[in-house]
Amino acid sequence: MIDHRGDSPAPARATAPESVVALIDAGSGVERELVGTWLADGGIKHELGVDAPVTQLDLDAGAIGGRLVGRRDDPLVVPIRVLWLPPERDGVRRITFADLAMLTNPRKPNRFAQRRLVGMPDRHVVLTGQPALLSELRANNPEAAALLFKGSAEPFARAIVRAAVVALERAERSVIGDRYKVPRLVAEEILDSPEFLRRLELIADQLGVSPHEVYRRAEKGLRELVAAQSRLVSDLFTQAMRPVHASTWNVDSDDSGLDGLRALNRRYPLVFLPSHRSYVDAFVLGDVLARNDFPPNHVIGGANLSFWPMGPIARRTGTVFIRRSFGDDEVYKAVVEEYFAYLLAKRFNLEWYFEGGRTRTGKLRPPRYGLLNYLAAAVRSNRIDDVMLVPVSITYERLNELGAIATEQVGGKKKPEGLAWLARYVRSQQHSAGHVYVRFGAPLSARDRLAAFGDPLWPPAVVIPLHGTEPTGTEPTDATESVDVDELERKAVQRLAFEVAVGINAVTPITVNALVTLALLGVHERALTLGEVRTVLTPVLRYIEKRDLPHGELAALRDEQSLAVVLEQLSLAKVVTVYRGGLEPVYSIEAGAHLEAAFYRNNTVHWFINRAILELSILAALEMRAPDQLRAGWDEAFRLRDLLKFEFFFPERAEFSAQMTAEMLLVDPDWYTHTAEDTLGEDILHKLTASGFMMAQRALRPFVDAQLVVAERLAARDSGEEIDRKEFIDECVAVGKQMMLQQRLHSPESVSTELFTSALKLADNHGLLTRVSHDSAKRRAELTRRRIEFADQLRTIAALISQAAALDPSNRPGPGA
Repeated sequence: MIDHRGDSPAPARATAPESVVALIDAGSGVERELVGTWLADGGIKHELGVDAPVTQLDLDAGAIGGRLVGRRDDPLVVPIRVLWLPPERDGVRRITFADLAMLTNPRKPNRFAQRRLVGMPDRHVVLTGQPALLSELRANNPEAAALLFKGSAEPFARAIVRAAVVALERAERSVIGDRYKVPRLVAEEILDSPEFLRRLELIADQLGVSPHEVYRRAEKGLRELVAAQSRLVSDLFTQAMRPVHASTWNVDSDDSGLDGLRALNRRYPLVFLPSHRSYVDAFVLGDVLARNDFPPNHVIGGANLSFWPMGPIARRTGTVFIRRSFGDDEVYKAVVEEYFAYLLAKRFNLEWYFEGGRTRTGKLRPPRYGLLNYLAAAVRSNRIDDVMLVPVSITYERLNELGAIATEQVGGKKKPEGLAWLARYVRSQQHSAGHVYVRFGAPLSARDRLAAFGDPLWPPAVVIPLHGTEPTGTEPTDATESVDVDELERKAVQRLAFEVAVGINAVTPITVNALVTLALLGVHERALTLGEVRTVLTPVLRYIEKRDLPHGELAALRDEQSLAVVLEQLSLAKVVTVYRGGLEPVYSIEAGAHLEAAFYRNNTVHWFINRAILELSILAALEMRAPDQLRAGWDEAFRLRDLLKFEFFFPERAEFSAQMTAEMLLVDPDWYTHTAEDTLGEDILHKLTASGFMMAQRALRPFVDAQLVVAERLAARDSGEEIDRKEFIDECVAVGKQMMLQQRLHSPESVSTELFTSALKLADNHGLLTRVSHDSAKRRAELTRRRIEFADQLRTIAALISQAAALDPSNRPGPGA
């Protein structure tokens, strides 16, 4: 009953206890009879090796306060309960809907069922939790025990009840498995915490309200927040929801690293941070973890999904519904922080989707930092030794919900979640959609990472090197800068999130649909024969093999018959259209489906960004025709990295340089023989085209096109005009559609609210959104000039992309190609 980390055995004691107090957690007469018989048969002696008189007490604060806490001797306190077990089915003891139909819960049978089960030894066991001496319980709860001298026994009695319940829960998990680890008495324990009560008193002083009012609001917030997990509901909910994804996707999970994670979980809490592409992500990941006997995660979800009946059910399976915005509610902030710290300190695993919502483009969104800030606060305060962050990639070959996502990207409104929405969503998942790949990245120690990034918890961290690209887009300078403590903490959390995103990308596999859409989107409205699709894909497959990139079943793209099946499946999903009226079928992106196709491409487009940057850097350097071409090439690479920092996660300059050098060596193995004085020459173009593909127009054009729309609309604005971001994005959607009709844009998927939003953040980062007052003509003229230069720069890059497209072998079809 002492709160040891992990499930460690009871500590060795020098002398045997002279008496035993058995705390009986029994809900029926049958359970009391079973425990009584077990005690009479010498259960304590056989189980614990202790031969001493036994006193039985109910596991109740009143009984404990009256008959245990004031004792002057030092009895051994042993919690005991009866554990009822479901029947074994296919080697697993799990509740099914058949049990529910019999109006009984095998884990909590009614008294008539209990009487029948007494004669079935495999359906029940008398369980003892880890025992503790009364003196040990006092030492473990010093503040509550100190109140005994003031005549108040209730706080210490409640602490003993909580310790007993925790001990019994741990003992249960040794029988039924870690996947049934659930918390008990959470709100009560938090509200009894002296540290938390002191914090509430400080908040009351700050707000100028009574402590009772603040306590009442905190209690209400906790009841709203705390997930009251139920093993019955977890079993049934898993069975009910599993068909939603199991009938649609074949789950392909790499379980090779899960043994290591399980070992870590015996010492530290795990926080799973998955990519978020679908509403079923949590079900897919939960199914994988349950099959590998991990305890259920506390899944942090938005309050928009707490509608009836999903909300109440999900809360009973461990979902924590958190308000989207706290505003200035200091009490709710304190409650959330305390609840997070409590769960982590008790080593309950968490899961949340740190992008803040499903991706609308297919690639990772910039992370949100709110929950990571709470996690960092728990580490800084030493409430926990450490937390292991686990990046998780969940990648779907096909998704049936992309139509709604695409509609939102061109200005449509997101439909609110509700019961009717859920019914439509479940119906839409009735068609097979290939594989869903679940991959686990290397776990990250939050404490180690925060220390490495200069968090002030680890002095003398007042100066740190600020290299690399911020995931939210603020490009730090490549020099050592002094920052204040708050800024230091903010940077440390941002870098932690950045590493999680990099970890997700590093294990995201390249899927067949990602490559097929990459090929078809890169030929600008042309249809390709089956042979032409293979011609585009073959050199890209060689590139993937050379780099040993993670991938799905790409062997399907190497022969025409299997490739035709992939294309036909995309045709059934209305992403690809097939024309069969000519000499042979030709394939192209379905009209109006470019955003859906781009979603699949963008799942893994990050693997090709450096190659695309290399191509444009070479083309830019060749245009200079000067002795410093190599320098110009590097300058262009870093300029492109800066322009794309709101779309992709780039490493710091030194590592980025190493990555670009590795890309160059794939194109030109003799690259190291060049000197700074060398010119690149036309030979480098031959080497680029000899690789069999160009990637810039396939990987970068949509993002540059979206940035160009934003830049041109900014250049056309009066620099003294305040910019309303929502109205501006709506204007970009409308003008982008016009530019597409005029063929000023090459990629229909660039007309996207998500891409325009990222481009606007980039412009803001460059200081192009600042409103200049009308009485400062010089500053207004300067801002207008810089906006025009920004648009000109993007036009130049767009022209380089067109050059790269012209060099691509797939854009020069020959006879019979």
